[in-house]
Amino acid sequence: MSSSAAHRPFWLSPYLLLTLTVLFWSGNWVIGRAAVGSVPPVALAFWRWSLAVLFMLPLALPQMRRDWPRIRAQWKVIVGLGVLGMGYHNVFSYLGLQYTTATNGVMLNSSIPIFIIALGWLFFGQRITRLQLLGVGISLAGVVAILARGELAVLASLKLNPGDLILLGAMMQWALYTLALKWRPEGISALAFLCTCSIIGVIAMMPAYAIEFAAGKSIHWSWPVAGALVYVGLFPSFLGYIFWNRGVHEVGPSVAGLFVHLMPLFGSLLAWLFLDERLYWF
Repeated sequence: MSSSAAHRPFWLSPYLLLTLTVLFWSGNWVIGRAAVGSVPPVALAFWRWSLAVLFMLPLALPQMRRDWPRIRAQWKVIVGLGVLGMGYHNVFSYLGLQYTTATNGVMLNSSIPIFIIALGWLFFGQRITRLQLLGVGISLAGVVAILARGELAVLASLKLNPGDLILLGAMMQWALYTLALKWRPEGISALAFLCTCSIIGVIAMMPAYAIEFAAGKSIHWSWPVAGALVYVGLFPSFLGYIFWNRGVHEVGPSVAGLFVHLMPLFGSLLAWLFLDERLYWF
């Protein structure tokens, strides 16, 4: 973080922004689980980002017009980030929640720092310190315990919850998105970048949404469902991604990834309060 950052108001601190992001995302996991049976997974992801675009477009459109030459010049990077971060990461997250609990979902988010460090070393040549290796080992032990549900027999027979495995795939996607932010084009405002990526994510999800709808899976509308969609469109999508991208820019992906470890705290408490989920020893 730059020296000037130390003198900014606390509400602009990247650490506060990252903490709020994790809180918003924890609520998203709870809503994703609560929506099972009322909102199909692809529909939830599609309308989440469609509403996010509607929220941000009035503010973002002038900046997108101003930054359009840079957006057009860097379209390949922006398309990749939009598909990865705003598109199918969310689809797989909501799909996994069809088969596992919100508590497991937020717990498995602890695999993100593992993937960030491992993929950063494997593909980007980032060094791994001994302290990072220790942290990875602790995180990995926790992830394995959740996957095995605390039973060695489950691990030995490899009969794991399919929802947990799908969520791990979504976590890997998010780690790649976080690492790929290093290629975020300069000279494009944060809001213009987010709105452009969000539009790309919505377009990328259209084929999957059409297939899901053709299969007879549609939204069962109610006021709680409408409120849930507004929440996921505004807080974890619009505000959350602005805060996350800013935090990653300020402190780097490895440090930002550590804030994901707050998600088990926030998410398990929210799941206990709103979904009546139990906490097990593992």
